[in-house]
Amino acid sequence: MKNDKKAKSAKQNYSRRKFIKRTSVAAAAVSIVPRFVLGKGFTAPSDKINLGFIGLGRQSEGLVSRFISETTAQVVAGCDVWTTKNDSFQQLVQQQYAKDRNQDSFNGVKMHQEYKALLEQSDIDAVVIATPDHWHATQAIDALNSDKHVYCEKPLTHRISEGIALVDTVKKTGKVLQTGSMQRSWKSFRKASELIRNGYLGDITKILVNVGDPAVAYNLEQEELPDSVNWNNWCGPAPLLSYNHRLSPATNAVKFWPDWRLFRETGGGILCDWGAHMFDIAQWAIGMDDSGPVRYIPPTDPTAVKGLRMFYANGIEMVHEDFGRGWGVRFIGSEGTLDVSRSYLESDPINLVNANLKDSDVRLYNSGGNHYNDWLHSITNNTNPLCDVETGHRSATICNIANIAYQLKRPLNWNPEEQHFMGDMEANALRSRENRIF
Repeated sequence: MKNDKKAKSAKQNYSRRKFIKRTSVAAAAVSIVPRFVLGKGFTAPSDKINLGFIGLGRQSEGLVSRFISETTAQVVAGCDVWTTKNDSFQQLVQQQYAKDRNQDSFNGVKMHQEYKALLEQSDIDAVVIATPDHWHATQAIDALNSDKHVYCEKPLTHRISEGIALVDTVKKTGKVLQTGSMQRSWKSFRKASELIRNGYLGDITKILVNVGDPAVAYNLEQEELPDSVNWNNWCGPAPLLSYNHRLSPATNAVKFWPDWRLFRETGGGILCDWGAHMFDIAQWAIGMDDSGPVRYIPPTDPTAVKGLRMFYANGIEMVHEDFGRGWGVRFIGSEGTLDVSRSYLESDPINLVNANLKDSDVRLYNSGGNHYNDWLHSITNNTNPLCDVETGHRSATICNIANIAYQLKRPLNWNPEEQHFMGDMEANALRSRENRIF
């Protein structure tokens, strides 16, 4: 178990001189500006970590705002299969930088429709991947092998075998990968996990995790395909699906999150989409970041979308169950219960959540509340980030196995060390899939 992730990982040394040596496309537009003109808090262009964005949907807009606010980073490129999203991303980034620097214009963002073209851009140090789940592993592995660090949205991978390959690639390349399970950077989730890790709830016997339903097969009606998208490349390694705007709208100016999350071909259902947040917190709190449950028992009702029971080797039971408080986690211990979500941190009895940690208690990694800067800091200092590749892989694995259990509708025995199902060839086959050649 990993109790202190501040320790330096066995990554190859990443020299600061490498950043300085590289010439940024964006820096070329502003490098003649003296430091004092940039204003207090700005970093000289030659000292910045140059970022490229792969996947420019709704999630990317929030992410790019986060990284634009970090003065040690510079967004220099973007990529999407939609020309409409490329155009809006370029405008958003350039307007924001022009505003921040009090310039009339800023033309340092290069756009691509092919992500491999972005990876060939030699001035890019790191990439932010915010594509649908079925693309995560392929693009992250290609980026790592192209000498780029990676911030990848959660769930980290779409299939268990992809996570295993991604962990191996990070070890081989020595690059820094941060998973976008940013709840670990929230004070409330860290406090809950520290209380549990230090025994303030006594012995944990049961964990309830309320997130959405498992994935289903694609079922949207076919619509006319817009000219502004390379749909073959959007589907990529997934089957070639018929187009529907709910799967991927032409612009981000919509009032819904795209439905690719719901379908087995491109996502893992809301079970994975939110499970990568909430199961992740359960793992952190009980110190299982490098492991996971060993037995999965689906509900007896074959139509049920809740009720999956999971058991750790130490006897702790975790249940995919709605406990009536929205998406969140409930820890049940011998001394009481603790509920945590994005909107509450409460315990019964109340004094448990108000307890002050002792000097002798275990403290968990504190990112300072900034998941994005934590990644940049780890790149600069050659350290392990808060939610590294192994952590992201293990949390995604729980979600992926949960989907397999709901799909097969039978108990599964999982070996977390060997990362395979015991005595179940069909379940083992579902750890991976044959990617489409496109």
